[in-house]
Formats: sequence, structure tokens, C-alpha cells
Amino acid sequence: MSATMIKEFRLPDLGEGLTESEILSWKVAVGDTVTLNQVIAEVETAKAVVELPSPFAGVITALHEEPGTIVEVGKPIVSFEVADDGGASPSGAAPAGAATAAAGTAKREPNLVGYGAVVESSGRPARRARTFITPAVEPVRGPVVEPVETELVETEPVRPENPVLEPVETDTAERPRSTPPVRKLAKDLGVELAAVAGTGAGGLITREDVQNFVGGGELSAPVRHLSAVSDSVFPAGLAPQGGREVRTPIKGVRKFTAAAMVASAFTAPHATEFLTVDVTPTMDLLAKLKTSRAFSGYKLTPLTLVAKAVLIALRRNPSLNSRWEEVSQEIVQFNYVNLGIAAATPRGLTVPNIKDADTLSLLELSAALTGLTETARAGKTAPADLSGGTISITNIGVFGIDAGTPILNPGEAAILAMGAVRKMPWEFQDEVALRQVMTLSLSFDHRLVDGEQGSRFLADVGAILAEPGMVLTMV
Repeated sequence: MSATMIKEFRLPDLGEGLTESEILSWKVAVGDTVTLNQVIAEVETAKAVVELPSPFAGVITALHEEPGTIVEVGKPIVSFEVADDGGASPSGAAPAGAATAAAGTAKREPNLVGYGAVVESSGRPARRARTFITPAVEPVRGPVVEPVETELVETEPVRPENPVLEPVETDTAERPRSTPPVRKLAKDLGVELAAVAGTGAGGLITREDVQNFVGGGELSAPVRHLSAVSDSVFPAGLAPQGGREVRTPIKGVRKFTAAAMVASAFTAPHATEFLTVDVTPTMDLLAKLKTSRAFSGYKLTPLTLVAKAVLIALRRNPSLNSRWEEVSQEIVQFNYVNLGIAAATPRGLTVPNIKDADTLSLLELSAALTGLTETARAGKTAPADLSGGTISITNIGVFGIDAGTPILNPGEAAILAMGAVRKMPWEFQDEVALRQVMTLSLSFDHRLVDGEQGSRFLADVGAILAEPGMVLTMV
């Protein structure tokens, strides 16, 4: 009988710069035999729902976390009983808990998609040794954050399991200490780390520090466990008092969207312009395309033609396809368009984007839009499709709304909201006629886009929709 061994699988870094995920469901149970790359769990990050494949072939011996639990990257979530092949594990993975063979040798899990080096149990990268004091010694000198008080729980300003460090004095020119995922989060939210006070070990800036800074409050103490406590106090998200209130923990997509919207609204100076357009010629063109053999089997909507109009107008107004880089003090103008489409999903708002949309034909754009929205509503959008957008469109017309002031997706210079198409009395050829009318609402970052540039872009989009033949004068 061949020998066996137990291996732990730790929650991997899914390649999004995020540090935690929620276990939505297990696809396996203790005692099940699984194969390599078999889906064993479904987890939700702050951006999407992701299926986790098994890194081993063997038997499930333990599931360490229950569905609904938020788990930090690097913590064990499942254990396997696998064949002991004499110490050489698949893809070079070392047995869970085994000592490293030589000092400095890195231990890695199987290199599946999104999996990286094993994160130590502390969840933090190794750093130079520093002088520690124990919590029993006199209080720490320097700024001490008061505990966060809520109706449910009082959180401590310092985690009890972590030793407290004396404040470290650093040169103001030194780059703030943080991990790569935190730096990426700060970049995505437009936060300059030099302005954020770190509450981690030795002044390390944590993910919570960035999010609290974005929220505009003075809070710096970790509040990570509030959601978990809320869940335990109010099972299934329901509060007492006879059901008169419903309390839902702020987490997942909603938590990420809230932080992003606050960061955008209070970082980028928004300006919004409106233009109402007679889109009757565009709607006539849409009806003809739907009966065309070339578009048979494709889903064509007003969004398809608006998206194409935006891509054409960007060629004449490239400033709307750019990014403000606060840290490097540069304006980055993109020579490609990753077109974001705001999608309402059961888990909240997401903005997946179509990569290199400017290179697609109308038929290819139609197919890409259909696939993108269906995948987003199913909650299956890949993490890579939720980042890297350069400009976005939101279709508020599907809800019967005419106009609004859309908030920029963080890191983008503009977003266009398209309203409902309505039949209205309209001046046409010096007479009043019943025409199909749409209102366009454009918000842009006034640091990047002047009023003239924003107005010209909006006018170009409107001109194309009012008379599609105008495209011939623009390309």
C-alpha cells in the first residue's frame, strides 16, 4: 500500500491586487476524491465570482472554512490526502507544514492560473528584523487611534495577535511602506500613499488604511471584522425588531464599488454636459441592420451604435481617453480603447471592458457587447476584464431614465450615459414632427478634459447618431 500525506491548500492570490475573498460555496465534501484542476469551490472577490480548481489529485480530508466566510489570502481553506511520492510533489509544491529544505528556498503551490508563491500565515511579506515591544509594556508613543464604536461591536485599534511596534521615523522623501496589492489599490482609487497614515507593523500602510482614507473619515484602526461580527449577530443579514429593518454587511462588489465611487467623486473634479439628439436616422439604420443577412444571429441594440459612435469620436478627441497619474505627475494618453460597459448585476454594479474595442468592426463589437453583458449578469466576469478600462458607457435608458450625472470609473477621464429613446414632438425640416429622441449625458475629469474638448466630443457623438452618414466626414 502506497504511503500518503496531508497537504493544505491556501487561498491563492487571484491576481487582482485584492487580499481577501468570500467562500460562496463548496463543490466538494470531506471524503470526496478529486482530480487535478477539478473545481472545488466558488469564491467572490471584491470584483467577481471565481471558480477555484484543485491543485492536487487526492481525497478531501478537511474544509477549513464555511460558506459565507471571508478569508484572507494565504490562509488554509482545504486539506487533501495525496500520494506520497517520496518528497517530490506535483509542480514542485512542498507538503503543508514541511520545513524548507534550505534557507532562502521559496515554496510554491502548483502554478495554476492566478496562483503565486505561498503566502505565509501572517499574510504579510517578510521584512527586515525590527525591534519589538510587547503589548504589556507602556502604551505606544505617537498617534493612537481610538477604537471604532458601532451599535454592534467595538473594534480594538491594534490586533492582539500582532506585536506593537514603536513608531518609525522616516525621511519625508522615503516612499511610504506598503505591499504591492495595496499600492495597486491606491493607484486604482487615485490615492497618494504619502498622505495615508499606516497602522500596520512599523507604519505599514494596509488595505484598510487606504479604504478609510478614501471614505474621508479620520478612522485608521482596522475594521475588517465588522462584517463577520454583523453576520454572527444578525444571521442571514436580518436585523431584529420584527423585520422592520434589513441589515446587509458591506462586502464584496458593493464594498469595492462604494470605495471606488467615493474616491472618484472626491478626487476627480467632475463636469457634466447634456445633449438631446434626434436619433430617428440611427433607429432606422438599426432596423435595417437587424434584417441584414450579415447580422443574422447577432443582437443589435441602440447601445451597439452608441458604442461605435463613441469609438469614432475618440479619434478626434483623444484627451477623453487618458488617465491622470498623481504619483508621477503625468497625463497618460492611450492609443487604444478598452471600452467599459456598466452592468447591473445581482451582486452590484460592475464595469467590465472590451479590450481594444477601437479595432473591432460593428459586427465584432456587437458580439463582444452581448458576451460581456451576459457574462457580467451571470457573475462570471474574469478579473482581467474588470481592470484596464479607458472610457465607459452606462445605459440608463433601459430603466426609462432620460439623463443623469454619471460618476467616473476611477482612473478614467470620461463616462457617457445614454438615456431612453422616446417619441417626442421635434422640429424637423421647419415643421413639428414626431421623432425619436435621446439625451446624452457626458461626465469628464476637468483636470484632463477642458470644456471645449468635452463639448466637441459630445457634439461628435450626437452628430453621428443624428445622421450616421456623418461618419464619412470624420474618418
